[in-house]
Amino acid sequence: MSSVLVVGASRGLGAALVDKYTEDRKNIVIGTTRSSEPPSRTSENRALFIRDLDVAEEGAGPKLASSCKGAVRKLDTVIITAGYFGTESFDEPKWADEVRMYTTSAIGPVFLVHYLVKAGLLTQGAKVILVSSESGSITLRHESEGGGNYAHHASKSALNMVGKLLSLDLKDKGIAVGIVHVARLYENGYDQGVGFDKYWDNGGAVTPSEAATSLVDFIETFDIEKTGEYWAPRGPRDIGTAGAVLGANLPTPLKLPW
Repeated sequence: MSSVLVVGASRGLGAALVDKYTEDRKNIVIGTTRSSEPPSRTSENRALFIRDLDVAEEGAGPKLASSCKGAVRKLDTVIITAGYFGTESFDEPKWADEVRMYTTSAIGPVFLVHYLVKAGLLTQGAKVILVSSESGSITLRHESEGGGNYAHHASKSALNMVGKLLSLDLKDKGIAVGIVHVARLYENGYDQGVGFDKYWDNGGAVTPSEAATSLVDFIETFDIEKTGEYWAPRGPRDIGTAGAVLGANLPTPLKLPW
């Protein structure tokens, strides 16, 4: 039996993770949603949903810890999937969208993990998985992609740094921190409608359910020996610049460069 917290579980990858973990009825699964209502899915009667929780708000950490303490003694796995994607270009940068992307991706997670640890919910053997993206890798950026979407890329780079620093702070406590690029997703919960759907088929996109299965399998093998590392559980198949930057015959899972 495992106790699992999925932050950002209302749709897309987060919802699929809740569905995957609740397949084992012995698991205790907690999901969060910004909505005042839980998602209308078949798994909702087997998962506890913490409602009205916005990672980008300062009070999210204390609320999350308090709500979880009412449900479980400790958490074995915490997966933070919450994100926001607003498109922008050099000619049309967007201040409010940038602030929201940085806050959701790179500021909120620090406070969530802080309050969970201080509440005694994360202890030795626990795993924290931060869902980032290959778009946060500076090494993988290539002129074939061009520029733009500054905060999308840079907020994920900032999340990668957050994950690395958290791994250093939590290693002595025996808490492993992983940073992952999951996949390019069909019907992604936070970037739906921003125009990237035209790349789905050629870009190796998979469904949230397929991505959730790969991530759950990866988490099973992830431990303190890999803490602070940045991985693509499904390998290079949907990373468009992988061949040009890293070469051919790359392994799966693939450890990504910062």
